[in-house]
Amino acid sequence: MDVMFDCVAGLDVHKAMIVACVRKIVDGKVERECRTFETTTTSLLDLLEWLTESKCTHVAMEATGVYWKPVWNILSEGDFDLILANAAHIKNVPGRKTDVNDATWIADLVACGLIKPSFVPEEEIQELRSLQRARKQMIREQTRHTQRIQKTLEEANIKLDSVVSEIMGVSGRRMIEAMIEGVKNPTKLAALADRRLKASPKELYDALHGRLTDHHRFMLKLYLSQYDTLDKSIFEIDQKVDVAIERMDAEVAAGKATFRSLINLLSTVPGVSVLSATTILAEIGTNMNRFATAGHLVAWAGMCPGQNESAGKRKSSRLRKGAPWLKTMLVQCAWAAVKKKDSYYRAQFNRLKARGGAKKAICAVAASMLTAIHNMLKDGTEHIDLGADHFDKRNTDMKAKHLVHQLNKLGYNVDLQTLQKAA
Repeated sequence: MDVMFDCVAGLDVHKAMIVACVRKIVDGKVERECRTFETTTTSLLDLLEWLTESKCTHVAMEATGVYWKPVWNILSEGDFDLILANAAHIKNVPGRKTDVNDATWIADLVACGLIKPSFVPEEEIQELRSLQRARKQMIREQTRHTQRIQKTLEEANIKLDSVVSEIMGVSGRRMIEAMIEGVKNPTKLAALADRRLKASPKELYDALHGRLTDHHRFMLKLYLSQYDTLDKSIFEIDQKVDVAIERMDAEVAAGKATFRSLINLLSTVPGVSVLSATTILAEIGTNMNRFATAGHLVAWAGMCPGQNESAGKRKSSRLRKGAPWLKTMLVQCAWAAVKKKDSYYRAQFNRLKARGGAKKAICAVAASMLTAIHNMLKDGTEHIDLGADHFDKRNTDMKAKHLVHQLNKLGYNVDLQTLQKAA
């Protein structure tokens, strides 16, 4: 195997220790030196000094939980190319696994140029990504508390969710707060409903007529307070995100697009809100040059099926895991996009849904949206909707061939003749 780099290092990162292997070629022979370091800041600085003195040109390590991040932050100050590898892509042959062998194996791989670097964004983008992920986790936790409130009401035989679409909305919250304060009369609780509520007074009375005990009121108060605490934390995160964006925009060089302008640009995509655009940029960054094509970005996000072929036969393969935070946001945006009438995404969804089902269709729409986002960020252009009739405007021969194929499957022989237009 050809050696591309003469002096490299491989790191086997753990929680409390790091095994480093420096691989050199001296007089045509390979020499290796392995050392063990702790993960404290002082020890990591010693590791950086040793790698610098060894004149390593490339240093690689695998992504191990969150333990690689402090190592990356300190070693990124070194005068060498730092590479983060996907642990699933550099597995060694099982049976002889030790920390030293793992570090040696990583060093051998990077020396031959066989490690594909993982995408590691700038520190500012990493901070923004962490904030957006924390926000999403708190939203999920809020949803769990809402479900717990709904469960408590069901135990008290109060069917609030059957007459109110959102129990944490204006009307639902008023009624729950009144229940916590001790109001049991269904008529008084029903009077708290907003006038725009579609449920009739009789339906409200029947739904709110239950058996609410002191235990139920205590649990409702507990869950509601936790919901409000999370709501406050989400508001603080939003403020922190705004400050981070302003700081990044202040450091942008003249003539380059600001982060806020890119958010507004992505907001022109159907189904993408300001919050969604911020999350997408926090996950993929603003520099699309790191992805060779839009297809590379779609593959990195796990929005395209993997390849599974053997003996000349293509087997079914599911979507790869990819970037789960980005994938879930894209799918949510895709569901919002297909609701827009007379749009390309809705036409694409309806066309693919009939062939492979809603799940596959919505993933295809999300992949198309990510492709458009890549091109928008790379070229600085706004989104252009191809329209609902895009598939009808395609090449006539392709459409005719497809229709003939469908008729052949139904048992018909078709002979096509071109009609001459009247003069």
